[in-house]
Amino acid sequence: MEAWRRRARKKEKKKGSFWRELPVLIVVAVGLAFLIQTFLARVYMIPSESMEQTLHGCTSPCFGDRVLVDKVTYNFTDPAPGDVVVFHGPDAWINQEFAPVEPSNPVVGFFQGLGSLVGVPTANKEDFVKRIVAVGGQTVSCCDNQNRVMVDGKPLDEPYLYWEPGRGTSQDSFAEVRVPEGYLFVLGDNRNDSCDSRCQARDKGPQAGLVPVDNVVGKARVIVLPPSRWQGVGDHNPQVVALGAPAWQSAVPLGVGLLGAWPVLLVSRRVRARVRLFRDRRG
Repeated sequence: MEAWRRRARKKEKKKGSFWRELPVLIVVAVGLAFLIQTFLARVYMIPSESMEQTLHGCTSPCFGDRVLVDKVTYNFTDPAPGDVVVFHGPDAWINQEFAPVEPSNPVVGFFQGLGSLVGVPTANKEDFVKRIVAVGGQTVSCCDNQNRVMVDGKPLDEPYLYWEPGRGTSQDSFAEVRVPEGYLFVLGDNRNDSCDSRCQARDKGPQAGLVPVDNVVGKARVIVLPPSRWQGVGDHNPQVVALGAPAWQSAVPLGVGLLGAWPVLLVSRRVRARVRLFRDRRG
């Protein structure tokens, strides 16, 4: 009987301990989620169709892709052509693709903010997702006689382009724009249904459509939701085929191959010499 009482008291202590520790666990979990989203990665919801079919945008009701955005990469490298990036819209930008409905109920607004803090994605009218096609120091224009965007006078290779039915397959032309250092020229993959560096520059001058590198939040890496869409986000560099790699880069694989072959050759020679010596001694 006494043993049964001791076991019952232990169970009660365990239950009480759990409920005392639960608030601490919640605070720690929220804190970790905040730190991860602030410094490492964050999930963003794709709120429009401007990046189809690389990223699926919202329809009605909204079921847009949820994308994990890497916030660490650009601490060590610069944004590059082909990268799909999330960025804060510059002051001159107006979101003409998506206008989220702000909750009228303050309680709903509070829980939406809390959900965003712990990783539940919401559409943000201040943030955009586009693909980089030109960086600082380059010039960009459209189009050549094959309807291709030109960077530094060379046509881009853009296999990710999507032509939405009913919107045609010809891009709107625009005059040459020189991208200053520290800025990016971005376009949507759904080229005729994207308000990007071209659209934002209308009536404001070409520089208004450029995105400061400092506004970039991070690089889109993986589609995490819905499960049927789990896949990486491609970052094909559209300038590689058009511009070609420098000669020294083309020679790198050959150089590596020669360096790797040299020790193999030396080892094989020593093995053959030892085999011949062994045979001579036996003979």
